[in-house]
Amino acid sequence: MPLTLPVTLTLIAACLALAVFAGWRGAKPSDPLKGVRMAPWRLIMVLSGAVLFVLVIHVGGLLGFVPDQPRG
Repeated sequence: MPLTLPVTLTLIAACLALAVFAGWRGAKPSDPLKGVRMAPWRLIMVLSGAVLFVLVIHVGGLLGFVPDQPRG
């Protein structure tokens, strides 16, 4: 599946929503009476943020922003 602009923008929205949700869940205080947390919310937040960063760079490439060619 090629990562066209609409697919990439959809993935950006999904990663952003996941990062915000995981950040909210990771910031809640733990409740030992309910048991341990089974999901590492902070790790999920950081990983989705990293994927989000790569997707934003990919959108820049799709829109024609390329780094300068090395001068030699």
